[in-house]
Amino acid sequence: MTVANVTVDGGRTEGSATSYRAGIIGTGFMGEVHARAIRVNGGEVAGVVASSERRAAVAAHTLLATRGYAAVEELLADDAIDVVHICTPNYLHYPLAMAAIEAGKHVVCEKPLATNPQDAVRMAEAVTARGLVGAVPFIYRFHPMVREAREMVRSGGLGRVVLAHGSYLQDWLSGAQDDNWRVDARLGGASRAFGDIGSHWCDLLEFVTADPIRAVNARSATVNAERGGRSAVETEDVVVLQFETEGGVLGTATVSQVSPGRKNRLLLEVSGSEASISFDQEDPEKLWVGARQGSRLLVRDPDVLSAAAAPYAGVPAGHPQGYQECFANFVADTARAIGGQTPDGLPTFADGLRACRIADAVLRSAETQAWTEVES
Repeated sequence: MTVANVTVDGGRTEGSATSYRAGIIGTGFMGEVHARAIRVNGGEVAGVVASSERRAAVAAHTLLATRGYAAVEELLADDAIDVVHICTPNYLHYPLAMAAIEAGKHVVCEKPLATNPQDAVRMAEAVTARGLVGAVPFIYRFHPMVREAREMVRSGGLGRVVLAHGSYLQDWLSGAQDDNWRVDARLGGASRAFGDIGSHWCDLLEFVTADPIRAVNARSATVNAERGGRSAVETEDVVVLQFETEGGVLGTATVSQVSPGRKNRLLLEVSGSEASISFDQEDPEKLWVGARQGSRLLVRDPDVLSAAAAPYAGVPAGHPQGYQECFANFVADTARAIGGQTPDGLPTFADGLRACRIADAVLRSAETQAWTEVES
């Protein structure tokens, strides 16, 4: 992507030219999502790597990439690649990101950033030491109504925050016959449901409230102990979480990948001394605002949203936008960061490390059945 003093994505203006020639490692569903977001911003999918050279050639055609590479080393050695998008199983995130950083590439790495906090620390330190951009797609930050919620909290519209609660519910692993590489701890890491989607919920909570989780009390359950031919499933299907923030706010969250009918229901509700807000990712065009004197429903409209939210509303009111547009906004802000700007709220490797530390605390709490501090 080369942009210079032009307006993109609903009004954010570029102040300097920057190039965005991306190499994508991993060409499954997430690789396709990343590719579309790159292209819609005018970037180039300069190359792809898949699990085999043949698959890379097919993916290059499907993703409209300039070329397919036979190996990761070829992609990283190519000066035609500015930024590497890592969309592989979780256990590969650390070695691939470190190799990309060593090669001088900016990195976009799917979450979880790593399968343990120690590797995430090394990744965050390495990208900082090289002066590179490292971004993690916590893309629900990029819903305009989430930005509106954050601005309401930040401006004091809720008063003093006193409670936060919600859930992230899916059903795609609800049956004992359902299987995926994420189920295998060797590929996905020790935490599955929480590491995969609970991390999104906690990131959204901390993003909206600017109040980090200090301690957790978690319980987890593996509903399907045998799954898709696996005789012993070690990763969790459900996590129920109590937490306390640094600011003393108490809250709860339920995370499940076995809730029939719930496809991708991320619900966050925050109560303040004066008002409450509620955001449901399955209905992302709206934000509920409640008060004792009455409640109202804000509908996404760039003409009336706050200055913090309106730039992320890329289409006029009444024309729905959602998940893919969030990715487009994320890539656009990543490009701005590469160009030397500091986009407000871009999730970086530091945020990815934060999520790994929360997941680690959740695992330790579930094992000991005790309140556990989140490493700061």
